[in-house]
Amino acid sequence: MPHRQPDASTPSSDTLERLVALLRGDDVDAAIDAGLMDAWPDTCADALDSQARALLLSTRARLRTAWDARARFDARNARLARRAEEREAARRVPAPPPAVADTAPARPALPSNAAAILARAKARAAGGTP
Repeated sequence: MPHRQPDASTPSSDTLERLVALLRGDDVDAAIDAGLMDAWPDTCADALDSQARALLLSTRARLRTAWDARARFDARNARLARRAEEREAARRVPAPPPAVADTAPARPALPSNAAAILARAKARAAGGTP
């Protein structure tokens, strides 16, 4: 889930108490929807008791860490996919040009020693001596 847009307003103590109640009820999604990850300073939670403050701030920190890790993971996957596509594009061999019907296909020349071996084999097959 992406970070919510920064909100310049400071949450009220009622809002903070509601966030803590949602977190204690293990309803993190509702707490996020209620503004848990809005941009407000951690010092806003100073009005809460120490356990509530610790729960609120630790949950915010864990979510922030998880969201940042997910963003890095997504960026890494995009980078790996781009590199794989570049490698695949480099491996692709262009299609050979279409053959022209008027010309015979060119045969590659044999090295001289292979040509001599082939000539001797043909002579033997024809009944002659090499």
